Amino acid sequence: SIIHNLVQLRHFKDDPSMTTQHVLTLMLLIPFVGVSLALWKFNKYPSKVFVGDSYTYFAGMTLAVAGITGSYTKTLALFFLPQLINFILSIPQLFGIVVCPRHRVPTWDAKRDVLTNSRNYTILNAFLLIFGDTKESTLTTITLVFQVLCCGLALFIRYFVAGMIYREVV
Repeated sequence: SIIHNLVQLRHFKDDPSMTTQHVLTLMLLIPFVGVSLALWKFNKYPSKVFVGDSYTYFAGMTLAVAGITGSYTKTLALFFLPQLINFILSIPQLFGIVVCPRHRVPTWDAKRDVLTNSRNYTILNAFLLIFGDTKESTLTTITLVFQVLCCGLALFIRYFVAGMIYREVV
């Protein structure tokens, strides 16, 4: 989101209304990234804190407000591609088609110190199905790399493909 806003600021440097929108968005996102990096310091493997719902709601709210303020809701939706994939994978359990346990996270095998597929329908279990049993740190890295690749794809779609679909892309 920060990269997108910086590109838009450069593109609309002569349009005060667009510049104001993207400056406001950056004023939301830069402190958010600072807070997120501080949290990541304590939450990266091995985690010393549990994020819980508070940060999740805060992050969602901040990104939603940034997307609305900066007028880039479609681009923001593209950044959430991994979360959309996770939702689609989860539909059978979320809608009761398949039994949904309280916790759908991978299973930890203490003897081998690895995470294993818990046969629940989540993106983490899909990664374990593809890559096999792995250490938590490796699964975290796989997940973060996938998120970064999806964000790169989102920026590519926004700046190189959107013009083929929409008449006017700002």
